[in-house]
Amino acid sequence: MPAAEFKGEIRVIDNAADARAALRFLSKQPIVGFDTETRPSFRKGSHHTVALIQLSTADICFLFRINKIGFTEQLREFLSAESVMKIGLSTKDDFHGLNKLGEFQPAGFVELQDFVHRFGIIDASLQRIYAIIFGLRISKGQRLTNWEAPELTDAQQHYASLDAYACLHIYQTLQSGLFNPAESPYILPATPDETH
Repeated sequence: MPAAEFKGEIRVIDNAADARAALRFLSKQPIVGFDTETRPSFRKGSHHTVALIQLSTADICFLFRINKIGFTEQLREFLSAESVMKIGLSTKDDFHGLNKLGEFQPAGFVELQDFVHRFGIIDASLQRIYAIIFGLRISKGQRLTNWEAPELTDAQQHYASLDAYACLHIYQTLQSGLFNPAESPYILPATPDETH
């Protein structure tokens, strides 16, 4: 499959002033894509905290470097606000990681793994869901890189942005009716039990 890519603007947020400005902008949006990244640990029993929160519109993805600016009160308020719909995948894992940094009550979230079931998609991974709907491949080559590095590489920035944008793109495409499960070669037909 051809590779998917995020073609919008990427803004790396690594200071308090930029974070406040970005959140002011995001708070005015009706819907955003959401994801997090954590530095991988290759030693048993060793764990790292969330290093990055990605929040994406269709045109701009903001990469909040939590390892530099912290899980600020404004970020916690945004993630707790019902007013902006936030689309993510496997969000319970994200919430668990973020709650280690600061308690918050997530609100306004749509869990894609549950949402796509309405359209006959039983796959749980972002890669597979995106491939089913768009026929494009999301590379996971950057997943195990160091998200706490002094500077994020271009490859890391594009990978992180695509993950958040992909969640938004999937949701909006399914909501708009542009994807017909009956026409997809990847959707399994319903069993008799599932049709009632």
